[in-house]
Amino acid sequence: MSTDKKHLTTSWGAPVGDNQNSITAGSRGPTLIQDVHLLEKLAHFNRERVPERVVHAKGAGAHGYFEVTNDLSAYTKASFLSEVGKKTPLFIRFSTVAGELGSADTVRDPRGFAVKFYTEDGNYDLVGNNTPVFFIRDAIKFPDFIHTQKRHPQTHLKNPNAVWDFWSLSPESLHQVTILMSDRGIPATFRHMHGFGSHTFKWVNAQGEAVWVKYHFKTEQGVKNLDVELAAKLAGENPDYHTEDLFNAIEKGDFPSWKLCVQIMPEQDANTYRFDPFDVTKVWSQKDYPLIEVGRMVLNRNPENYFAEVEQATFSPGSFVPGIEASPDKMLQGRLFAYSDAHRYRVGANHNSLPINRPQAEVNNYQRDGAMRADNNGGGSVYYEPNSYDGPQESPQHKTTPFAVTGEAASVAYDHNDHYTQPGDLYRLMSADEQTRLVENIVAAMSPVERVDIKLRQIEHWRKADAELGQRIADGLGL
Repeated sequence: MSTDKKHLTTSWGAPVGDNQNSITAGSRGPTLIQDVHLLEKLAHFNRERVPERVVHAKGAGAHGYFEVTNDLSAYTKASFLSEVGKKTPLFIRFSTVAGELGSADTVRDPRGFAVKFYTEDGNYDLVGNNTPVFFIRDAIKFPDFIHTQKRHPQTHLKNPNAVWDFWSLSPESLHQVTILMSDRGIPATFRHMHGFGSHTFKWVNAQGEAVWVKYHFKTEQGVKNLDVELAAKLAGENPDYHTEDLFNAIEKGDFPSWKLCVQIMPEQDANTYRFDPFDVTKVWSQKDYPLIEVGRMVLNRNPENYFAEVEQATFSPGSFVPGIEASPDKMLQGRLFAYSDAHRYRVGANHNSLPINRPQAEVNNYQRDGAMRADNNGGGSVYYEPNSYDGPQESPQHKTTPFAVTGEAASVAYDHNDHYTQPGDLYRLMSADEQTRLVENIVAAMSPVERVDIKLRQIEHWRKADAELGQRIADGLGL
């Protein structure tokens, strides 16, 4: 028998460090939802016997590459970041969040910013937005939040009452809502906006030393936003304006580019920082943790077929590669499962075998069958593990690095509940004109809300962030 063992991998081609033991909080558990290998095995197994995205349905995509410009191997052993000048192919999908597949590009909404790096250790997906924070910080609230952004079950119309009722009862949303209602709520194009990983992630170097990181993609085209009236005009006249702009720019050789930077926090700082660094509704001050350049992303090729490459593209923040791992961010922990599970439902159990999602790394695992299996399904090879037939085996050097956990197993909230300092600081950083437009946008968005108590509750959040801002909104609403 051959002694040349193949590495066991996930379906996105990343090596598996342990296929015998789930990731648990200590020897007695409970099992952690961040064990994406476990979740993938179970979820794929459930679908072995044989729709439009729920969120981010409307989008556009492009191919390109990422080039390393700064050596950060002291912080991560990720192979695609291992040397200056190294280029990795990638695919990116930009999107709006709430609207349907045929909705307008120029609405006030966050923009999805999902990047798939085809690395030699498997695909790495960085699935973020064009904002550094999010509306909620625990995945258990995500279905309810998205329901408020969708249509009323009786009228089938958008429902401002639900939107503002939820936000006013979820004060952690204030930071993201303030960004959304600012000029940045309607980017001029996909090319003229920043991108963010939003969550905190863990980088691990070759020595097993860990740091916490946040990702920032800085557009090299400059940030530009749309005037409210022009955005509304475009929504009616050319609802695919952003999709068209991206395609045409690349087609004529005007390749969009972004500089990727990271903030790096020493592992122990997480215990003493003035905001919880794993709370996705908060940012880290760049004075405390300055931006460090990593590399440059360039988009230089349009898809040949929209459905095959953009609509069938699937991204999951749980698609990690060695050197990049999850943090205790509660919202991220839920997304590690939810995204891949959405793809198994929408595209199929074998979504990672489609050309746009297929890793360039060799894939070796024991997942079999399922709808639309397009390869030889493992042929007659061994189909379980452990085995003594020279099948792929785990590689212990790729096990996830531990981090300490404490406390009882319970439904526990974040310890820190200052939801007002950062949105207040953001308002005070704006120019007078920007502040006025922010107030006008908020007033316009809240005016259709029928119940005064909802308006007053939301105004109180902004008053706590900045007394002037709260008063100006109240005056605008006649309250």
